[in-house]
Formats: sequence, C-alpha cells, structure tokens
Amino acid sequence: MAKWFKKLIKLFVDRKTWVRQIFVAALASGIAWQVGDLLIKDGGLVAAIICALSIRISLYRSVREGFGQIVGTAIGAAVALACVTIFSFGIISVAMTVLLCSVVARALHLGEVASVNVPVTALIVIHPGLNENTAFSRLSSTLVGAGIAIVFSYFSHSKTPTARTVDQVTVLANKCAKLLGDMSEGVAGGLTQALAGKWLARARLLVEDIPGLRAQAIEARGHAKWFQTSDKAKAQAQGLYIRGIAIEHTAVQVRTMARTLFDYSISGGIEGRITRAVAQALSDLSYAVSSKAEQIRNDNGDNQSQSAILDARLSGVALADSIMEISGKVDQIQIIRGISLVSNITIITDSLDESSPALHNVLTPGEPATHRVLKVSPIEQGARIGAQISKSAKPLLSIRERVFNYLLRKK
Repeated sequence: MAKWFKKLIKLFVDRKTWVRQIFVAALASGIAWQVGDLLIKDGGLVAAIICALSIRISLYRSVREGFGQIVGTAIGAAVALACVTIFSFGIISVAMTVLLCSVVARALHLGEVASVNVPVTALIVIHPGLNENTAFSRLSSTLVGAGIAIVFSYFSHSKTPTARTVDQVTVLANKCAKLLGDMSEGVAGGLTQALAGKWLARARLLVEDIPGLRAQAIEARGHAKWFQTSDKAKAQAQGLYIRGIAIEHTAVQVRTMARTLFDYSISGGIEGRITRAVAQALSDLSYAVSSKAEQIRNDNGDNQSQSAILDARLSGVALADSIMEISGKVDQIQIIRGISLVSNITIITDSLDESSPALHNVLTPGEPATHRVLKVSPIEQGARIGAQISKSAKPLLSIRERVFNYLLRKK
C-alpha cells in the first residue's frame, strides 16, 4: 500500500507544472463564480465558465484569450438578442443564432479561438426571457470572468516566458545532440537499415517540437514587448527568439541527415573510405550542438561553444575532402549523398554561431493566422474596406462628371 501511495505521489511530483496550472485554474474559476455572483445577479456561472475557458499557462496568452472571449460574447449576445426578439425562443432562434454568429465571426476575420467563442457564448446567454438587461448582465459576467482569468494566469507558471523559452530551446538542442551522437556511434560500428530507420523516426519527432518552440519564443518576445520589462530583458527575449530559429534549423537539418543515412543503408551502406570521416563529423557536430545548448542554458561559455562549432565546421571540410578523393572511384550517388551531409553540417554550424543570413535577413512567420484573435488586423481590414468603397464609387463619380459636363455644354 505504501509503495502504491509513493508511486501515486510521484506521478504528481513529476508533473509539477501541470498540477500548478490545474490548481490555479480551479481556484480562479471558483473565485470568478463568487465575484460574479456578488457583483452581478446570477452572474457567477457565466463568469466561472468564461474564466475556465480564458485562463491559459501564461499572462500573455490569457490576455489574448480574454479579449477573444469579450469580442465573442459581445457579438454573440447581440445576435442572440436579435434572434430571440424576432423569432422568440425556440429551435429557429437557436439555429439562427449559431448560423449568424459563425457568419459574423468569418466576416470579421476572427481567429480560431474567437470564432468558436462567438456561437458558444451566444448559446450561453440565450434562454427563455432573454432581454436587453439579461444580455448586458451576461456580457458583464464575461468581463468579470476574463479579468479574473488574466489576473490568475500570472500565477499559472513558476517561470517567466523567457525562462520557459530557454528550457524548450535547450531541450530540443540536447535531443538533436543526442541523436547526432547515436548516429556517429552507429556509423562507426556499422550502418544497418534497422538502425537508420530508428534514427529517422526519432528525427521526425524532433521536428514535431518546432511549432511549440516557435510559439513559446514568440510569447517571450511579445511579453517583453508589451509588459513592463527592462531593455536588457527585451534584448534577451529577442536573442532567444533568434536562437530558437537556429535550433529549429538544426532540427530540420538533423532530420535530413537521418534520411540521408537511411538512404545509404538501403543502397549498400557508406563507402568504407569515408565512414570514419562521416562518424567524426557527426560526433563533432553533436558536441557543438550540446555546447550551444549549455551556453543558452547558463548564458555563458561562449568561447567553448565557438570552439566546438569551429571543430564541427572543420570536420565538415575534412569530410568534403575525403569525398573528393574518391569521387572518380565510386558510384555517383555515394558522392551526392556525402556532399548532402557536408551541406547539412555547414547549415547547422552557421545557425549555431548565428552567422547565417537566414536567421537575420529573412522574416520568420509568426503564429499561424488561425491562432490569432484577429486573423486580419483592424487597420488592414479598414484599408481593404476603404479600397472597395473607392472602387465602387468610381462609376458614380464618372457619371456625375459626365452630367456636369453635359449641363455646362447646354449653358
């Protein structure tokens, strides 16, 4: 019994972040219910629902979610009130409410979250006897719930967005380094299709971590921009954002290298004369990536990291020389695949020392439009509407000018 109890406790201890988040969410929802009932008659339930929907693992995200909830509730309440007024409460008013809310959300280019919130919150406020006072009461409850969610989201995580970004960047970098090290040992010990297949499967999982890493880096940068932080913190967040992109590039190249080694394994293996050079290059690259992760984690050790990156770069050059030496003696496919590995090594080392123009000169996409509260900014929407009005008004202006000229000729 004691052993089972210790095992149960360990399950929660190993998931401290998750446990903290659910306790904060539960406490926030309870307080939202109490505050909602105190401030607004029968407003506790709506406030608790909106709080539970809005609270996220960070203040930055909860502000965005809360805004989406408010926009959704305002639109949903207005549409629901109009439908109930016209059709009275029933199947038609419910169906029309969901239909019109979805159309309005689409027309306003609301993001995925807010688009769902519009019909959901409309259904929350709609019920027999809905009137202006009830709609206003539900909207006020939404403001209470979203506000409490924003306040409590500050306590949802024990670390700042920047610290969480550091964690994710270093974790992904160390995974890449571990896989590169295993690939080096495998190549040196004898490449097999089964082994290369396992490497490729692990490399694919690495790439699946990229969206989460990018979202976290964007959050850290946004938090530093919009909330009260020092110039040093803002610079650190921007630097982490660049390093996150560098590790993203690294993970993609590691997957490509794993695929190249798999292709080698199904076509006779690596030419024996370059096997040692490939293994050495992979080993040096593994150490370079792990050194970069250590530098990011501790914010020091730059000299050690740069030295390791230089060694990896030189190993890539040595591999290229070895490939050129046998270029006229082996199958052309062997040469192409070997040069591909050299290219991957060069891209990774350029990313690790942050010298690649691809990190600084190319605008990296932010969050997908479906994750934003507004897929299209209000300014852009206004510009589009203005252009459409101007285009539609041109024929009318032309007719007016013709009539004016005709009247002048008559005179």
